Amino acid sequence: MAAQSTALVINLDQLGKDDIEMVGGKNASLGEMISHLSDLGVSVPGGFATTSNAFNQFLTETGLLDKINSELKSLDVNDVNKLAETGKKIRTWIIEQELPKDLEQAVRASFEAMSDGKEIAVAVRSSATAEDLPDASFAGQQETFLNIRGIDNVLIAIKEVFASLYNDRAISYRVHKGFEHEGVALSAAVQRMVRSETGAAGVMFTLDTESGFDQVVFITSSYGLGEMVVQGAVNPDEFYVSKQLLANGKPAIIRRNLGSKHKKMIYGDEGSTTKSVKIIDVEKQDRMQFSLSTEELNSLAKQAMTIEKHYGQAMDIEWAKDGDTNEIFIVQARPETVKSRQDSNVMERYIINTGDAKILCEGRSIGQRIGAGKVRVVSNLNEMDKVQDGDVLVSDMTDPDWEPVMKRASAIITNRGGRTCHAAIIARELGVPAIVGCGNATELLVDGQDVTVSCAEGDTGFIYEGQIDFEVQTNSVESMPELAFKVMMNVGNPDRAFSFTQMPNEGIGLARLEFIINRMIGVHPKALLNMNSLPREISQAINERIAGYASPVDFYVDKLVEGISTLAVAFMDQPVIVRMSDFKSNEYANLLGGKLYEPSEENPMLGFRGASRYVSDNFRDCFELECKALKRVRDEMGLTNVEIMIPFVRTVGEAKQVIELLEKNGLKRGENGLRIIMMCELPTNCLLAEEFLEHFDGFSIGSNDLTQLTLGLDRDSGIVSHLFDERDPAVKKLLSMAIDACRKAGKYVGICGQGPSDHPDLAMWLMEQGISSVSLNPDSVLDTWFFLAGEEVK
Repeated sequence: MAAQSTALVINLDQLGKDDIEMVGGKNASLGEMISHLSDLGVSVPGGFATTSNAFNQFLTETGLLDKINSELKSLDVNDVNKLAETGKKIRTWIIEQELPKDLEQAVRASFEAMSDGKEIAVAVRSSATAEDLPDASFAGQQETFLNIRGIDNVLIAIKEVFASLYNDRAISYRVHKGFEHEGVALSAAVQRMVRSETGAAGVMFTLDTESGFDQVVFITSSYGLGEMVVQGAVNPDEFYVSKQLLANGKPAIIRRNLGSKHKKMIYGDEGSTTKSVKIIDVEKQDRMQFSLSTEELNSLAKQAMTIEKHYGQAMDIEWAKDGDTNEIFIVQARPETVKSRQDSNVMERYIINTGDAKILCEGRSIGQRIGAGKVRVVSNLNEMDKVQDGDVLVSDMTDPDWEPVMKRASAIITNRGGRTCHAAIIARELGVPAIVGCGNATELLVDGQDVTVSCAEGDTGFIYEGQIDFEVQTNSVESMPELAFKVMMNVGNPDRAFSFTQMPNEGIGLARLEFIINRMIGVHPKALLNMNSLPREISQAINERIAGYASPVDFYVDKLVEGISTLAVAFMDQPVIVRMSDFKSNEYANLLGGKLYEPSEENPMLGFRGASRYVSDNFRDCFELECKALKRVRDEMGLTNVEIMIPFVRTVGEAKQVIELLEKNGLKRGENGLRIIMMCELPTNCLLAEEFLEHFDGFSIGSNDLTQLTLGLDRDSGIVSHLFDERDPAVKKLLSMAIDACRKAGKYVGICGQGPSDHPDLAMWLMEQGISSVSLNPDSVLDTWFFLAGEEVK
């Protein structure tokens, strides 16, 4: 584009990705997508942009450049008050200055050609020439103005955009990133508005923003104009779409989280920069529904994958759905600059033992770290100086204006915001743990209070009372020593699945279905099957939980599908052994509505659980819902790496009944490659191992229950807990019998109990016995692996 280097204004369709010096990263990217991706299904609204030449000419001809440089030369950006004073002074100079006549005429001509004499609404967006580089996001550093109407308002908005290069946050950010102020110019894009005020808008990433897992598209969405999501002013819906399933033409949405979406931004009464938009409440019936359909999510994910492929790197993309036409448009795309830049061979683990620490509040976790310090509740920018190094910043919302003080904090907590807002992006880039969307953190937390902020426990972040000790472990997994068996993992929480894939592993040896039921559903399946006969208060509570899903039963099955498919996609090339629900009656009773259906047992550990439940007349319909979910995951989604495990099988006759019931529900052993494993956890399973193996494809040994039943002690009893040891000779003898029977039959044998995680010497003994695999708790994988290899943890 050298021939146009002196141009003041240029149409977006004449730009490409190599024009960053002329129009900045965002605008170059818009032009690149219009020029190269339109025919591939990526829709980008057209428009034009002012150039860096126009910006530099404006500052030079008006004498502003020297004044600005003089102000910034001696500025200490760590002095928050002085920073605010200087930034405001510079911005006022720019806004009060007239644009050069030739620039104004060029903008008028381009706007007239764009509008073709009609009244149109446009967005005026900023794009800095140092923006969206691979090692710096500059997220939200400059301004965007929406629903600007009329050329006079467009000209004002352009000056406002120019002035935003000197926002407090932008000045501070450039200094900390090592950019010279005079080396950065600004381009203003004037882009046709998408009517998302009657539709929806949001942000999507072509990887998981927390773990860096790159086989999903992460989409956030809320009603109205997208700035509410970008600014973190609303808690949006969240979705994960599997890239591989989408490419294979399979159902690809593996997670849905319903956001509160209380507010939305719509067009204002005027098209000026001060009254172009307004914020209104969202109707309750809309809040209780997802803001995007399956078809729309698939369309968005496909466009994201096309953009990622074209750029050859992970991308951060803003999108908008026109509510009048239902068309979906891409309005910005930039490189993702945090997770995609991290060394995947180095694992950083934050480990905390919270014990009985009180949870003060919770929200959506940003990053996977832990921070602790004194609470500083900050209500506005004027109170920034309250936050000292190591404090925990607590506010209603933290937008990028707060960046100068965010870096001081050990952690950040907000009432509002989602995981893709600008503040979340900055928090990740700074390496500061943040919990957003807490709802009322500013009311629950008290200034000066000691707290610990944990983002190391999954999607949900927890704020604990007091400063709790935590450990940070850094390990290299670049070259793990070879072992004589496979090391798998026990993973119950789908929230952590993407993170756990970074560890060396051979798949999931135990995925507990009851963890998914407890965490993602929280309702007894019988209650969902019998909604019409429930007490009013219980049915009301259930109706709130199932919002967004077609029916109570659909909610249960869909949530099971989401949990299982998340695990299966995370470990796509490895087996994922899903254990059917193994709640005891007292645990089922704790679910919403559970007390209506569960018996009262003196010893639930030895009562109505496992296979006995599945084949019973009064639980079989619940078990069939689990079967329905697994069949959908395997047959419809094509995730045939999912295998089934049956727990607590007391007799060979019971084993036969369960296999027949699975087949009746479309889960036939051997069909579509289905393996059905039996949990070997009763002495009878070991003693009659050959007979049980006639009905199953192998054993997964549950050492906890096997030890309890062999030694005749209650593992939950503190009085006899000192006798509980999986290494007892009697337990080992039964283990040997089970392993030998499986090896003789040529079938799988693994162990998924707690024993090998707690006792590496037991894992060593199992390896010597010829066991196929050991499934460990994720936090013990590296230590046990190196122990078995005779090496120290690196």
